[in-house]
Amino acid sequence: MDELNGGNQSRKELLKHMILQLHEGVAPDEVRERLVTLLKSIPYNEVVQVEQELINEGLPEEEVLKFCDIHTQVLEGHIDQASAREIPDGHPLDTFKKENGELYKLIQTLDHFYEKLHHPEEIELNTYILQLKAFFNNLMDVEKHYLRKENLLFPYLEKYNITGPPKVMWGKHDETRELLKVAREGFDVRGEIELNELETVVELLLKPASGAVSDMIMKEEEILFPMCMDKLTDEEWYQISQESPEIGYCLYDPETEWKPEGVEPSPVARTMEGSVQLPTGRLSIPELIGIFGTMPVELTFVDSQDKVRFFSHGNKPIFKRNRAVIGRDVRLCHPPKSVHVVEQVISDFKSGKEECAAFWLEMQGIFVHIEYYALRDEFNKYLGTLEVVQDITDLRRIEGERRLLSYTEK
Repeated sequence: MDELNGGNQSRKELLKHMILQLHEGVAPDEVRERLVTLLKSIPYNEVVQVEQELINEGLPEEEVLKFCDIHTQVLEGHIDQASAREIPDGHPLDTFKKENGELYKLIQTLDHFYEKLHHPEEIELNTYILQLKAFFNNLMDVEKHYLRKENLLFPYLEKYNITGPPKVMWGKHDETRELLKVAREGFDVRGEIELNELETVVELLLKPASGAVSDMIMKEEEILFPMCMDKLTDEEWYQISQESPEIGYCLYDPETEWKPEGVEPSPVARTMEGSVQLPTGRLSIPELIGIFGTMPVELTFVDSQDKVRFFSHGNKPIFKRNRAVIGRDVRLCHPPKSVHVVEQVISDFKSGKEECAAFWLEMQGIFVHIEYYALRDEFNKYLGTLEVVQDITDLRRIEGERRLLSYTEK
């Protein structure tokens, strides 16, 4: 154990040496064992420093990616976070961690799917497949988690000359994206999956994708988040919190608004005090919010790239939405059994074949009317789709006329 007596620098050099040994293929199992034995408590900042130093010394980032998973497995549970700062409720990192909690709970459900494969006589095939597709659709939501890291978090780290870990993580994001893409294509190609194919689907498609997401959660929780909490200022965190809703959230909608003391709102936040000039008049932002919140309909706008960009809650919300849907592919916002309808509507709108589609149904004692409209600009270019949802239970009962003033109870 004399290797640790030389202090931080000796420990870092030993860690670097061990990682390079792993990279060179020197008895990986033996190296893992020595790492766990000799370095039972590794401050997270030393892991980051070593990774950065290896890249600075000329080791290609592609090579760091190759052994990233190996040394992460070795260090899992052995990284000391005692010196990390506490994260306040509603802080951007608190949101990242809450999203990880939702992702982790989702990934755990895959074990349930896998366990049921050992009892095929208990599987109702159509139900099982729909549940698998729902699992995958939810897992795809991790994209917004990664986009906020890449576009909001990593640029601030780079300002502090921390470039190695973000680049390595971005590379792991792309690997995960590829696994998710392969899994999605596998579902699309297979169409109706036979019972004897289920184990292949879970083992070869879903497990690698969910495993990659799970590994990234560990990297974030034990290395990235504590480092970011130490490096970034409250002003920088507040800027990140103000820009986060534009990208959207993953399986979780922040419940607490965080604002550090003494930090002024960013230009993005101050636009809430401005107004919007429209062809038929000007409205302040609070007025717009009030109008959308009072209208007896719920509006959802899906852009030309099939991403949800906006939704309103009417005075009596029918469908409970939260900001986690912002930026999400509209297909992932519907149950698997209705996705083919969504795709048909979007396809017909984009081609110009149709302009409007209406549905109505009874749900929890109310009669719901849903209409989809194709939005186009003055040159007839497709801009997206507008969904309008309304409870028309009372409207269907209207008879005769009402010409005298009579107030309606809300």
